[in-house]
Amino acid sequence: MDEFDIKLLERRVDELIRTVERLRDENRALRESQGSLLAERARLMEKTETARIRVEEMIERLKALEKDA
Repeated sequence: MDEFDIKLLERRVDELIRTVERLRDENRALRESQGSLLAERARLMEKTETARIRVEEMIERLKALEKDA
């Protein structure tokens, strides 16, 4: 290998290192985003379930009022 080949190889290795670092950062950001989205999804599912239960309770109360009327 001559000097040119070594310099070329060094540049390629440096480029690969930068690419790995960038991908590692992107992966970390995506994992954090995924965690946030999963937490938000869980909160929304809980709110939906609470709303469903309340609507069912209201329907039952309305049915009871109809029977009494």
